[in-house]
Amino acid sequence: MTTQLTEKRAGTGPRPAPRGGARAPRAPRRHSAWTPWLYLLPALVVIGGLLVYPVYQLGLISFLEYTQAQVSGGEPTTFKGFGNYTALFGDPQFWQVLLATVVFAAACVVTTLAVGCALAVLLTRVRALPRLVLMMAALGAWATPAVTGSTVWVFLFDPDFGPVNKLLGLGDFSWTYGRYSAFALVLMEVVWCSFPFVMVTVYAGIRAIPSEVLEAASLDGASQWRIWRAVMAPMLRPILVVVTIQSIIWDFKVFTQIYVMTNGGGIAGQNLVLNVYAYQKAFASSQYSLGSAIGVVMLLILLAVTLVYLRLLRRQGEEL
Repeated sequence: MTTQLTEKRAGTGPRPAPRGGARAPRAPRRHSAWTPWLYLLPALVVIGGLLVYPVYQLGLISFLEYTQAQVSGGEPTTFKGFGNYTALFGDPQFWQVLLATVVFAAACVVTTLAVGCALAVLLTRVRALPRLVLMMAALGAWATPAVTGSTVWVFLFDPDFGPVNKLLGLGDFSWTYGRYSAFALVLMEVVWCSFPFVMVTVYAGIRAIPSEVLEAASLDGASQWRIWRAVMAPMLRPILVVVTIQSIIWDFKVFTQIYVMTNGGGIAGQNLVLNVYAYQKAFASSQYSLGSAIGVVMLLILLAVTLVYLRLLRRQGEEL
């Protein structure tokens, strides 16, 4: 009897059955650690078919002797190991093209981020109608195919019929004749078709910042540049990481703009970048294995840059 009284007081005794035949609520089920992967499985299968298998074939061909003779069946395919990479790294032109690609991509990324972030801030300062016009114009540039945009830019800067030379009084100056002027022309076209992504993404991030924070900084006497550097940029850092990595990937593997605007790489290959260089080796020279080796090197460089950048941010305590 004493034990039953003690159990009732402590609340540990058997609970009475619920009235009306209602069932007691069940404890929530614990999901397995594999449950998220089951939801992601269909997308992973599609990505595997569209990405993993082509990358595997690219790496496989880079270790083979695979030229037009092997494609046509005139000669058997042989395994060369790292022979293609040895020939590639021993070619002085490869290092020249690699240096030009890195410098050109870095200039494109910095300029794209500067223009996109500046216009994103501008969107927050103008009224609705000018904002709508700017957004529509930017999205028009973003939606324009690379071939079409490159052709239009070549016409605009044409030495004979282009309006830009007439407006600037440059006469018959050819932008695509010199190495640096041709790279500058391509850079402007790449920035023109790339900044809308940065602008829209950063603008969305700015709109998510509480207005009280910006108002407090403005009341404290901070200039617009100081507000951007000390308030907006730290809060937008995860977004800036995304647009920076995307810009690095896009600008490092530029092909269409260089190929169209410089007619395949410029005079004597002075405007070659790695993607165009790989195309020339693989299809113009029918050295498919050497072109695949260049593609593998580009993939490894982009992976290394992305991982290093993310690791530096992790060290700073940023969660992405």
